[in-house]
Amino acid sequence: MKNPVKVDPITLSVVRGMLETTQREMTLTLEKTARSSVFNLAHDYSTALFNARPEMILQGQDIPIHLGSLIPAMKAVARFFDGDIHDGDLILHNDPTFGGSHAIDTCLYKPVFYHGELVYWTVCKGHLTDIGGPVPAGYNPHAKDIYAECLRIPPVKIWDKGKPRNDVLNMIFTNMRARRDQEGDFNALIGACQVGERNLIALLDKYGKSTVDACIDELLAMADRHMRSLIATVPDGTYEGVAILEDAGHGFGDFEIRATITVTGDSVHIAISSPPQIPYFINSYEGNSHSGVYLGLMMFAALPPPYNEGLYRCVSIDFGPKGTICNAAEPAPHMNCTTTPMETLTDAVRLAFERAMPSRVSASWGHANGLNVAGWDSRSNEEYVTMVLATIISGGGATPKQDGWHAVGPECCFGALTSGDVELLEYSYPIIIHRYALMTDSGGAGKFRGGSGTAWEVEPLDRPMTCIGFGEGRRIPAVGAAGAWSHDIDAKVGRVELKIDGKVETVRTNIFQDIKPGDTVTNMNPGGGGYGDPRERPVAKVVWDVRNGLVSVNGAREDYGVVITNPETLQVDLSATAALRAIAVEEVAR
Repeated sequence: MKNPVKVDPITLSVVRGMLETTQREMTLTLEKTARSSVFNLAHDYSTALFNARPEMILQGQDIPIHLGSLIPAMKAVARFFDGDIHDGDLILHNDPTFGGSHAIDTCLYKPVFYHGELVYWTVCKGHLTDIGGPVPAGYNPHAKDIYAECLRIPPVKIWDKGKPRNDVLNMIFTNMRARRDQEGDFNALIGACQVGERNLIALLDKYGKSTVDACIDELLAMADRHMRSLIATVPDGTYEGVAILEDAGHGFGDFEIRATITVTGDSVHIAISSPPQIPYFINSYEGNSHSGVYLGLMMFAALPPPYNEGLYRCVSIDFGPKGTICNAAEPAPHMNCTTTPMETLTDAVRLAFERAMPSRVSASWGHANGLNVAGWDSRSNEEYVTMVLATIISGGGATPKQDGWHAVGPECCFGALTSGDVELLEYSYPIIIHRYALMTDSGGAGKFRGGSGTAWEVEPLDRPMTCIGFGEGRRIPAVGAAGAWSHDIDAKVGRVELKIDGKVETVRTNIFQDIKPGDTVTNMNPGGGGYGDPRERPVAKVVWDVRNGLVSVNGAREDYGVVITNPETLQVDLSATAALRAIAVEEVAR
C-alpha cells in the first residue's frame, strides 16, 4: 500500500544519509571488534537493513556473494519465526536450504521494535574461520553430501527476549575449531546488529515512523526507477550468455552454465540452465545463486545508489529445476559455491546482457583460487584455522575506458575484500610469508589490459600446516571483451606451486596438503580479462607495462605485437612492430 505521507527532498536526503551512516557504523563495528583476520583484516562480512515486510532497504557496499542471498534468507527467517518474534531476540542462521549462501557465511538477524511494533531488522553476515565438520575451515573436497561439510544451523534464537541462550551458543561453539576466534567474531556480529538497532530507533525518535517509512518507500521506488529506466533502453528480445565451469579436480569434466534473458519493456526475465548437481562441493543452492545473478546484472547496469531491493522489482528469475548445479537440492555438497559456480554464473548473466547491449560491455574479473590454512600455534598453545583472503586476490576486468585494476578481485567479492598487512598475518598465525606480489603477464591482453593477479607464498613457522585449496580459474582465463585475446593463456590463469623437499610441483586442482617447515606453498591468482584488440594498445603503454613488470618482453611481442629489441633499454623496433601488428590484423580478418 502506498504511503500517504509526503516527504520533501531535504528530509529524504537526511534520512537516507542517516541510514547509510547506520550501515557504515555497523561495518566499522565488525572491523574494530572482531577477533579473526577474516573479519578485522580481510573484511569478509556484509551488513544490511530491512523493513518489517521484510524488504532490503539498504545494503552495504560489501561482498556481493553475501548481499544477494540476504534477500531470500531474510524472508525465510521471518517466515520461520512468524508469530514468535520479540523485542530482544537475536536469530542465527547459516543453512543454504533456508536461503543462505554457504554454511561458513553465518548470519545474525535482529528484529527492531519501536513502541511495541516490529519495524525493521538489522542484519550482519560474516565468513567465520571454521564451522565444524571434518576439514578445517569448512572446504572439504572429499564431501559427497552436505552432512560431510559442516555444522548446519537452521534459523535458531541465540538470544530470546534479550536473554542469551548460552546452551545453544555453547553447543555451536563446541563444534567449531579455534573457539576463541569464533566467539570473538560472534560478539562482533551481535554488536553490529545492536549498533544498527540503536541508530534506527534514534532516527525514529527524531523524525517519526511515518516520515521515515515514507522516505524508505521513496528510496525503494528510486532504485526501481533507476533499473527500469536502464532496462527500457535495452532492445526487446531474448539473449543468451554461456560460461564454462572448469573441472577443478572433481573428475566430472567441464560444465556449461547458460543464462537466457528476455527483455520486455522495462522488465527482464532471467532463466538459468545448469547441469545436474554432482557429489562435489561446487553446487549452489537457490539463495546463493541469487547473488550470482544479481552481480552479473549489476556489472552490466553500473547504477548509482541507492542500493536496495527496489533494484530487482523489475527482475524475475528462473533457476531451472531443483537438483541442478545452480539450483541444488538437499543433500548436495556446496561449500565452494560462493566462488564456484557463482563466478561462472555471474559471467553467463553478464555475457547475456553484453549480447543485448554491447556498448555497456566490460571484461570479467579473475576467479577465486585460494587457500585455507590450519594447524597448531605453539606460541599460544592453541589450534588455529583461517581462510587467507590474501590468497584469492585476482585482477579486475578492463572496461571500455580503462585498464582493469590490479589485485582487487576475485569477481565474487568485486573489490570489497582486502588482503591485510603481511606483518599482521604473520603476527596472528605461525607462518612466514615469503612473497606477495603482482604476477607478470597475468592481466588479460587488450587495448585496455586486465588487472594483474597476485602470488602469495607461505611457509609454516615451526610445525606442519594443513593447506586446503578451493576455487577454479586455473585453466580457463577471465573472459575478455570486445575482441580481446591472448597468446600466453598459461600466464593468465591461476595455479598452486608446491615446494616440498626442494622439489617444485605445479598443481591445478583443489588440494588438501600438509606443509612442513622448510616447505612452501605459493598460490598464484588469475588476472582480469582485457578489453578490445591488444594490437590497438599504444606502444608507449606496452613499454610502460614492461618497465613496471606487468608484462614481459615476450608477452609484449606475443600478446601486443610490440617488438622490444633491448630488454635493458626497452628499445622498440617500430618497423617489426608495425609488421607484426599488420599480420595479426590480417589473421583476424581471415
